[in-house]
Amino acid sequence: MCTEPTRAAEEARDELRDALAGVGVQLPSLGLDAASLAGSQPRPLLELGRCNLDTARALAAALRK
Repeated sequence: MCTEPTRAAEEARDELRDALAGVGVQLPSLGLDAASLAGSQPRPLLELGRCNLDTARALAAALRK
């Protein structure tokens, strides 16, 4: 069953993925943090995950703009 907090987290993840793609950055491990979705009152977090050095530099450059 997909709860409203989960849907909101999925939407936020998708928005972030699209915004990053718009500046040429891809975070391959971007997703929902499963542990934060557990329990009767989930408090969703996004997992940004790992990235290689080139991706980290591209992300830093995009944030500087």
